[in-house]
Amino acid sequence: MSKIAAMLPSTAPRLILASTSPYRRTLLERLGLAFEVVAPRVDETPDGREAPAALARRLARAKALAVAAHAPGAVVIGSDQVAELDGLPVNKPETHAAAVAQLRVLSGRTVRFHTALVVMRLDSAHCVETVSVTDVRYRILGAALIERYLLRDTPYDCAGSAKVEGLGIALTEAVHGDDPTALIGLPLIALTRHLPEFGIQVV
Repeated sequence: MSKIAAMLPSTAPRLILASTSPYRRTLLERLGLAFEVVAPRVDETPDGREAPAALARRLARAKALAVAAHAPGAVVIGSDQVAELDGLPVNKPETHAAAVAQLRVLSGRTVRFHTALVVMRLDSAHCVETVSVTDVRYRILGAALIERYLLRDTPYDCAGSAKVEGLGIALTEAVHGDDPTALIGLPLIALTRHLPEFGIQVV
């Protein structure tokens, strides 16, 4: 047991992050809370008919449910993010060539990121859901700039091919949203607002 966990009241529920994302884990660590990380093991394949915001919400709920089913007394956090351009999802590039192609398309365009958050506790049947929206306008990106950026930041696991918490901020013209952490993957403003409802005090 960590020192932080040992300091918590015995009545505090377990807190579990249902995610394999290192970005979400790092964000949650900012709050200084003791928590566990459990892989949710859900099928994240889009059905092709859902709007991006609905897809993000469904996947966040599915992740939380998959983990909460095995920990009914725990408070479980599920989150998912879907990027949107012209009404269609923007996928993670996964390869250098795909990232180059994606950034060429996104040059000078605005991408909308839908970040869904679900917090639930099965034994009390309490669940809250929110979706944070962030609009990112990309600069006009030349071929040489794209290559230099990708070689330095390697954002192949990021939809939109840019790590805005890193060097990717240099590719953006403007960012508009109600929570800067939502764009990275976990909306901490909404999370810190809802955790006290589940008996977890952040401050």
